[in-house]
Amino acid sequence: MTDLNKPNDQAIRMLTLIEPHECSYLPNRKANSIFVDSQTPPTWEQYCQLSQLGFRRSGSHFYRPQCPNCDECKSCRIQAHNIDLNSKRFKRILNKAGALHTTFTSASYSLEHYELYQKYINARHDDGDMHPPSIEQYKSFIVSAESNCQFFEIRDEQQNLIACTAIDLLHDGISAVYTYYDPAYDKLSPGTLAVLLLCQAATHRQLEYVYLGFWVKSSTKMHYKSQYRPLEIFNGHDWQLLDAL
Repeated sequence: MTDLNKPNDQAIRMLTLIEPHECSYLPNRKANSIFVDSQTPPTWEQYCQLSQLGFRRSGSHFYRPQCPNCDECKSCRIQAHNIDLNSKRFKRILNKAGALHTTFTSASYSLEHYELYQKYINARHDDGDMHPPSIEQYKSFIVSAESNCQFFEIRDEQQNLIACTAIDLLHDGISAVYTYYDPAYDKLSPGTLAVLLLCQAATHRQLEYVYLGFWVKSSTKMHYKSQYRPLEIFNGHDWQLLDAL
């Protein structure tokens, strides 16, 4: 991918796994990915360009699905400035959150954040590959010293942390890397709320998109992403509206 290199940037190398693995989204499917060699990590400029090509960051891993016999896993992003936040459901969620406080902070480790993450994983993903949670796992996945990697916090009136999204500030948008929250606040729809507030934040910063990772049409776990319209899907060459597929 030489077009990602600028005169002052080092070239990056792309790799794939020799053997595919079991897909975590669809049963009886084998998955693989194309990823940046850890020996040639991308600059932030290169990462922003990779995001426009459907790549995703997970910890220090930059990748995009490239499966042998399937192309259902596609990167998606919301047109933040065009989303209808006055729809009945979204307006109700935002109104319920009127007393909450939000802020962007550094993506540094704290016991407060880890305990929230631990509570979330134990309650929501006790059957997944992120269970059981550990401090080492949390740090490698969420924590970063890069200034463009931040936490988007949601706190209640008593300043209790009830939700957090680890985000990347890209040149054209905000990438939502991972959201974790206190299940006791389910009535506030904290996962959806975080996305809506990030759309507001992106618009305020004059950024076009909120990147939501991957959308898989046949996966029930991914259906929730289609509620955010206009939603663009990367088809391997270009971004196009989900409604146009």
